[in-house]
Amino acid sequence: MPGGSVTPYPPGLLQRSMRALYPGSFDPLTFGHLDLIERASRLFDGLVVAVLQNPGKQPAFPLERRLEQIRGATAHLEGVEVASFDGLTVEFAGACGAEVILRGLRALSDFEFELQIAHTNKSLAPHLETLFLATAVHHSFLSSSVVKEVARFGGDVAHMVPAGVARDLEKLFNRSSPHV
Repeated sequence: MPGGSVTPYPPGLLQRSMRALYPGSFDPLTFGHLDLIERASRLFDGLVVAVLQNPGKQPAFPLERRLEQIRGATAHLEGVEVASFDGLTVEFAGACGAEVILRGLRALSDFEFELQIAHTNKSLAPHLETLFLATAVHHSFLSSSVVKEVARFGGDVAHMVPAGVARDLEKLFNRSSPHV
């Protein structure tokens, strides 16, 4: 910069390591989820993708299968761990050393709910931050519920979920697709 000066960052500032937690039910994992995981893996030194064991929901896939689906789809990514938890997200974030909770937004309709959760988490754990990432436009229509509905009625979900998840959905609904 002509005539200006640059103030250097304090030593060690740019070398700070930061871990994030991406919690969800992932029932099943979609390409929208995977998009966020891939992008977050580039933003953070470590990312924990954590499957919530929610007693209030009846999942289509058992917990272990969802963990396997995520591990298979993220095997190519460095710094990504897959785990499960029950209880409060903020408590699990502390247990796994995360400083940031990652949440995805597909549309404006997601924002009100996600903001309420972020404020609740902040009230419980003021040191944690929530980071919202917008899903890529071409994945913005995806939700696990929509994917299951399409698969239930025999629709092709190969463009919505990783191949292993598509096969699992076919088995779940006793269907077969020529595209997977």
